[in-house]
Formats: sequence, C-alpha cells, structure tokens
Amino acid sequence: MASGGGTVASLWTEVNRCGQNGDFTRAIKAVNKILHEVKEDVTALHCKIVCLLQNGSFKEALNVMNTYSKILGSELIVFEKAYCEYRLNRVESALKTIEGVSEQTDKLKELYGQRYDECKAVYTDLIRNSQDEYEEERKTNLSAVVAAMSTWEKASPDYLGLSETTYELSYNAACTLIGQGQLTEAMNKLQEAEELCRVSLSEDLDITEEDIESELAVIHSQMAYVMQLQGRTEVALQLYNQVIKLKPSDVGLLAVTANNIITINKDQNVFDSKKKVKLTNADGVEYKLAKKQLQAIEFNKALLAMYTNQADQCRKLSSGLQSQNPGHPRPVLIQVAQLCREKQHSKAMELLQCFADHHPESASGIKLTMAQLYLTQACDILRSIDDFKHKQGMISALVTMYNHEEDIDSAIDVFSQAIQHYQSEQPGSSIHLALVREAADFKLKYGRKKEAISDLEQLWKQNTNDIHTLAQLISAYSLVDQDKAKSLSKHLPSLESMSFNVDVDELENSHGANYVRKKAAKVYKVNISDLDGELLFFSRLCLGKLPKNYDQTANPDQERWLPMRERTYYRGRKKGKKKEQVGKGTQGATSGAASDLDASKTANSPPTSPRPGSAQASASTSAPAASNVVPPRQQKPATAGPGARKKAPQKKKKGGKGGW
Repeated sequence: MASGGGTVASLWTEVNRCGQNGDFTRAIKAVNKILHEVKEDVTALHCKIVCLLQNGSFKEALNVMNTYSKILGSELIVFEKAYCEYRLNRVESALKTIEGVSEQTDKLKELYGQRYDECKAVYTDLIRNSQDEYEEERKTNLSAVVAAMSTWEKASPDYLGLSETTYELSYNAACTLIGQGQLTEAMNKLQEAEELCRVSLSEDLDITEEDIESELAVIHSQMAYVMQLQGRTEVALQLYNQVIKLKPSDVGLLAVTANNIITINKDQNVFDSKKKVKLTNADGVEYKLAKKQLQAIEFNKALLAMYTNQADQCRKLSSGLQSQNPGHPRPVLIQVAQLCREKQHSKAMELLQCFADHHPESASGIKLTMAQLYLTQACDILRSIDDFKHKQGMISALVTMYNHEEDIDSAIDVFSQAIQHYQSEQPGSSIHLALVREAADFKLKYGRKKEAISDLEQLWKQNTNDIHTLAQLISAYSLVDQDKAKSLSKHLPSLESMSFNVDVDELENSHGANYVRKKAAKVYKVNISDLDGELLFFSRLCLGKLPKNYDQTANPDQERWLPMRERTYYRGRKKGKKKEQVGKGTQGATSGAASDLDASKTANSPPTSPRPGSAQASASTSAPAASNVVPPRQQKPATAGPGARKKAPQKKKKGGKGGW
C-alpha cells in the first residue's frame, strides 16, 4: 500500500510538471495512471477534464463529465461543462448550464458574454469592476464583440475609448471598420496591426521568423478580404495563396481563406476550387467558425457542384441547406439555377412560386428571379409567332434579350433563321444584306470569327470594292486557312493607290502626337564691315557641357572617331569575365529563360480551366453569384466574431495534490 501511495505521489509530481510545461498530452497519461490506482478521484478527474480542454478535445471532456457527474457534482465543473458546450456550438445548452448556477463568477460571466446581444454589457461591467491580470484580454474580447456586431448584425457601435496599443486591438478595430464599409480606413488599421505584431513578436528571441509569419497570416488574410471587396481580385488571390502556403495551424483560417479563393474563381479554374474545397472539410472547422460563416461555405459548395456539372450533388447539398435554413432564399435559387441548366424552366418556376407563397418576407427577390425566367420564356414565345418572327424589330428584340441573358448561341440562331428566310424570299435585298452585316459584326464581336466567314464572303461578293469587309474576311481566314488569307490579301489596294488627304506636318505637331518635329535653330544676320560688307550667317547654337575631368592642355585622341576594334592600341577583351551560363540547364536553355517563358507567373494570366457546362446562360440568370465571401477570423479561440481576434476565458490550474 505504501508502494502504491509513493507511485501516486510521483504521478502527481509528473502531472504538475507537465502542466507547468504545457504538455497536457503527457499530463493526461499520468492522470489516467492515477485513476487506475485510485478510482473515482475527484481531483484527478477534474485535472483530466482541464487537460482535455487545453488539447481541444471538447467532446471527450464532455463525455468524462457526463460519465462521472454524480462524483464530480454540478457546481465543481459547471464552467468546464458550459465551455465545452459552447465550443461545440451548443449555445442554448451552455446558457442553460450557466443560468442553472446560483452564484455567477467572473469566469461564468465572461462565458455568458459570448452572445453578441448581451456580451458587450457583460464585458464592460467586468472591465470596470474587476482588477486582475486579465484586463487586456477582456478589452480585446470587448473589441471583438463590437467587430462581430458591426459585421453580422450591421449595428453601429458606440465609441469605447480603447487605446489600440496591441495588434489584437488594432486588428479588431479594422474588422469593425470593414463591417461599416470603410475599407480604406480598415486597410490602414490592418497595416498598423501588422507593424505592431512584428515589433511585439520580434522582442521575443525564442520566436522565429516563421512563427511571426504564422501569426501574421490572419492579418494578411483579412487584408486580402478587403482587397477582394475593393475589386482588386488578382492581388487578393496572390495574398490568399501565400496564406495557404504557410499552412497555419488554425483550420478555421484555412477554411475561410480557401472559401474566398473559390469565390474569386467562380466558374473558372474549377480544378483549383475542388482542391481548395477540401480545406473547408477539415476536422474541427465547425467549432472555429460562426454560424453565418459555415452557412456561406456550404452555399459555395453547392454552387461549385453546379459549376462542375455534378447535378445530383448540387441537388443534395441545396436540399440539405433548405432543410437547415427553411426561410433562406439562397438554397432555392441554387436549385432553380440547376433546373435552368437542365432546361426545366417550368419546374423552376413552380419552385419559386411555392417559396414565395410560403415566405412572403423574401417574395420581392424571388419575384425578380421569376421575372428573369419569364424573360427567357418570353423569348421562346416570341420565336413561336410565325407572322412576326422574321421582322426586323422582332429580330432586334430577340438578339438583345438573348445577349442580355448571355445566350450567344441562341442569338446567332435567330440571325441564321432570319438570313435563310430572306435568302429564299428576297435575296440580295437591302434587308437581307443588312441582316448579314449585323450577323457578321455580332459574331466578330464575340470572337466567332470562323462562323462569320460565310457572312463576310457573301457581303464581299456583293461589293468587291468594300475594303472594310475584305479586311475582316482576311482576319477571319487567318485563323482557319492562312493560304486563303494570303490569296485574298492580293485584292487589297496598294499603298500608291490609296490617297490620304493628311497634312503630315500638322499631324506631327498635334497635341496628342508622340513625336514632334524639332524646329530649326534661329538664324541671325550680321553685317561686318571689316569683311568688305560681306553678309555672314551663323546659328545660335548651345555648346555642350565639358566633362569634369577634361584637360584642355592634353591632345585629343586622333583615333577617337574610329570604332574601338579598329584602333591601333586595341588589344581585345580581357578573358575571365563572367559570361552567360549557356548549356548549364536543359539543352538549349539560357539562364533565366524558364521563368521568363512561364506564362503562369504573369499577373494577368487567365485561369486555365474551361467554363464547365453548356447551358451557361440559364445558370447565370438564376444562380446567385459565388460571392459568399467570408471575412477571416483569428485562430484562437472561435468565440470571436467575423475576423475579430478574441481571447478565451482563462482556465486556471486547480489546487490539489502535487500542486494542481
């Protein structure tokens, strides 16, 4: 028995040492050995729960509390239980646990203050009436609450008078400005927070540059978010990818950053989006982000499934979102967009009408979508009217409507049918040729040069003197048949036959000319009597400045006008100078050529993935844009609002055996 007591005492010493060193995993192993020797030890159970909390194992800690609830009692572990429920997003259960306690401690008040609508008053009261070492953390949390209210609830916060002496406070102030739409001021605050963070962390010699960059990741992600809101998507995308490459330990930050990259890609570069979406499915993401952040990420997953032509997956995700958010219109709009891509407009209309009837508060936006679908149906109805479908006004209306819907193929089809009609009924008429001209210009405008060749040939045959049409035809043939383009270029008029009534001098001296002809130097006439009245002319020229080391007594080099190689004293170039490294890489490559020829490294290189799907117009009319951008947030803990850095309620070490 004495041996067992000695073993337990040494185990408690091990627990105390691990707790002071922050090694809670080893502390749990030692506590488990204690519980094996002394079952149902209240202090050991309490220490195990605290260690599990420190490691983020909230479910396991809650299971231990529920299993030994009779031994531990409700008053001893009320804070730990409420905190676990809160971190597991069981907010209502956490509130009930806190409200069931007769005496409210400061720790419980702080935890109770995690709800945005009440926490501001709670933290204000704590800052005024408490005096301990956690005042800075409470101020940080208060500023985080204000930032969350500004973003999620669109509330205008009162001035708190908090001095922004730390980078956490500056960061939260920037988040508040983002919620208010003051993006330029927010960017300035983020830059201040970055500078404060670098200065603060560089003072600690144990912190490496990698640690500093990891801590700055959330600030950089928030900067990219501001740039994205400002429309600077290319710069924002580069900054987002830099954050992803750092691989920060915060899964919430990674999920938000990956989601925002997906919103920039939209229906382009879908392969990159499919890689990024995996980061949003990491374990523990649901405990790190706010409900609206998780909701936006799920919406974007459904949209990505639609863009990648995964119809079943899109329907499954959107149906699940609708069941979770029955009053939210976006899941219904995603389902409608998918139905439109499948050309099921009647089902889409029924779904919208049903949602508008059951949710009148969202009926306005839904009816606008219905009007857009009716516009698509109106095109079909107009094309079915045989008496008017070939009239010029009807053709113009249909092309305009299809162009607005981004359905270029249908617009070209309208032109083709009308041209065929007038080709058979009124060939060569002014209406016929005007339609051919409009069809050719429309196809060239949207890059359909191959399709425009037949129309341009028809126009040129009608008038072989039309140089403009001939030039368009040659440009179109250059992509299809270069020999044909060369043969047609012979019909172009020569430069001698083309007379342009252009005053070259006036053009060169015009305001917008890049080159202006220099005026001649002024010439002065001087009579000199000493030269028998001979009239001399000289120009007033400005002599160049002589070099500083010019020696007037030295004789100039007689061979200075000859090239260096032809001078008598030339001895050739010195050997041993550094030359370009030719042949040091792949065969035929020169130094630096690879990076210069890499088009992916240019700032304006387009996405490499093609547009998925063929029914783009229907989808774009009904689908909400993939712009559910989520503002980034700080990594610890997940109690803060959008982007707000908030510090968790502190868990103190428990007194007991072994100093714990």
